[in-house]
Amino acid sequence: MTWDWTPDTRNALQRFLSERGITSGEITTKAIGDGHSNLTFLVSDGVRSVVVRRPPPPPIPPGANDMLREAKLLSALRPTKVPVPEVLAIAQADEVIDVPFYVMSFAPGPVVTTRTPAPLNTPEQRLAVAQSMIETLADLHAVDWRAAGLEKMGRPEGFNARHLQRMRRLVADEDGNPPADFADIDAWLEAHTPAESGATLIHCDFRIGNVVLAPEAPGRIAAVLDWELATIGDPLLDVGYLLATVPEQGQPMNPTAALGAAMLEDGFPSKGALAQEYSVRTGRDLTDLAWYTTFSLWKLAVLYEYSRRRVIDGIGDPYYSDPALVQSFLADARRSAGLLDVAAPQR
Repeated sequence: MTWDWTPDTRNALQRFLSERGITSGEITTKAIGDGHSNLTFLVSDGVRSVVVRRPPPPPIPPGANDMLREAKLLSALRPTKVPVPEVLAIAQADEVIDVPFYVMSFAPGPVVTTRTPAPLNTPEQRLAVAQSMIETLADLHAVDWRAAGLEKMGRPEGFNARHLQRMRRLVADEDGNPPADFADIDAWLEAHTPAESGATLIHCDFRIGNVVLAPEAPGRIAAVLDWELATIGDPLLDVGYLLATVPEQGQPMNPTAALGAAMLEDGFPSKGALAQEYSVRTGRDLTDLAWYTTFSLWKLAVLYEYSRRRVIDGIGDPYYSDPALVQSFLADARRSAGLLDVAAPQR
């Protein structure tokens, strides 16, 4: 992260929160979260803690990191079964700082990455956490997004093919061709693109590191975080993405799977068991699930490659500079698609 609050901007934030009765008196700010996109801060007056979300420093791609869209979505989900923070206030650009942000309630539980904390660190509680994740995903996909006023959140018709084309453009050359080391997976995805399995609200970044757990047993989700990519689309994309972020025993971990290494602990189900649990809860046919998992891994490779090029151009997060990060996603995508017998093209 390359931005933080200065004394002046912190004082402006303090006035903004105080005027709305959210905090009282002097505040502290602390960066939280493992992400490399929107910036998240824990803000406290010593009595009450809240969370502030703002976009990353510019340059920001058009349409990305839309704080007001994210806040609207959270507010629409608040009355549903999906556990989300409460939006407490929204600030427009230049109202407090130069970009818009929103303030939400703080969920005081653990975000699990490399290990599950006590008292949830038993096989029974880990299984309960995983089952709650799948239940939450099923509840999200059952939300009546039209009744919630979210019709403009996305275009579900032709979602899969359009999403593939849009991601490809981020790294394609001037003739529209993907990089050589992406080409085999790109061709496989193009040839096997399924028709949409449905049209639901989807999170697009649903993984264990983006949920807050309730601090006490039984293991359950207290809040789902990081809704910046949410849209209306194919629900199986969320399932495929979740599986793409679950590590496997004996396999190298891609960067996103490493952020969920705790799921290797005893009690967390296998990828197959997670998928079966989702199918039982929703009745959805998972015949084409390998496409969605492969697409998710390929998409992560695309986004990391796009971000790597931004670093080379001097405008990106240095975290993305290592090309090995991209290759780890591509290797997993080939494994998911059954392309391991095809040697990866060299750059």
